[in-house]
Amino acid sequence: MDHGIIIERLSHHESTVRIIAEEISDGQAGWKPSREKWSVLEIINHMVDEERDDFRTRLKLALEDPEATWPPIDPEGWARERQYNQRDFRQSLSNFVNERKSSISWLRGLDSPDWKSTARHPKLGPMSAELVLANWLAHDLLHIRQIVGVQWAYLAYSVDPVSLDYAGRL
Repeated sequence: MDHGIIIERLSHHESTVRIIAEEISDGQAGWKPSREKWSVLEIINHMVDEERDDFRTRLKLALEDPEATWPPIDPEGWARERQYNQRDFRQSLSNFVNERKSSISWLRGLDSPDWKSTARHPKLGPMSAELVLANWLAHDLLHIRQIVGVQWAYLAYSVDPVSLDYAGRL
């Protein structure tokens, strides 16, 4: 596994997320395809909290203090409790960019990290630092796809009854 490439891709995703989201209006940002699905605003705020409170924190613990207990996370609960969909969209996007820049700065500053260092996830058991790093990148890809999916659904909603079948389906 090339850890440097993963870190570079995480760095590039800061601009990817910013570019695919910055064109969205504030009204569209809070729009949800259905009650149980997230809006782009909720996705971005989730990514901010995961950046700060999950991946960066847990990777740091795996590398620096593998015996430490990982702080709990509650992504679904946080969306409600922290009122993701009531936040300012531009500020939320800026928060993601700033948190990602902090993460990349920290990752690039690591001096010969032991990527095989293993910590204990409270539910999933042993997890290596490189497993957390790889899943951080996978998490980005899932949410980039999700943001694009919500944008597609919003377009379909806003042009209804015009069909988007000619373009194809996500």
